[in-house]
Amino acid sequence: MGQDYAGDVSVAAAWKALQEDQSAILVDVRTIPEFQFVGVPDLSAAGKQVHCLSWQVYPQMQVNPNFVEAVRELATQKDQAVYLLCRSGVRSVSAAVALTAAGYTNCYNIEQGFEGPPDAEGHRGAVAGWKASGLPWKQN
Repeated sequence: MGQDYAGDVSVAAAWKALQEDQSAILVDVRTIPEFQFVGVPDLSAAGKQVHCLSWQVYPQMQVNPNFVEAVRELATQKDQAVYLLCRSGVRSVSAAVALTAAGYTNCYNIEQGFEGPPDAEGHRGAVAGWKASGLPWKQN
């Protein structure tokens, strides 16, 4: 490990864990505009819903002071698996570190996030990440 959280997992590993572990949750830490315009994972096949809870608040992008407390309402057990997702796997690391510091022991960053890195033309969502991997997602 050597990290300040449980570790990084691929989108495929996170999807599998969310389907198999009934207590595992997915917290999407992106901003409200990202949820609204880019889309969100669709966990209905796993009998769950994604929890959209911004780590940083748009437009100033300051850290959400209520983030840890809000997660406490979703994950009531400190050993519950919490999978964290952002656009590319950066903000979700910070969220995993904060939750681990608050006593959670199974916080996982989903590598490459929802959209992954940009492609040769600078567009996200086609190279890697939740969307590019063909996992279920929806747009509002």
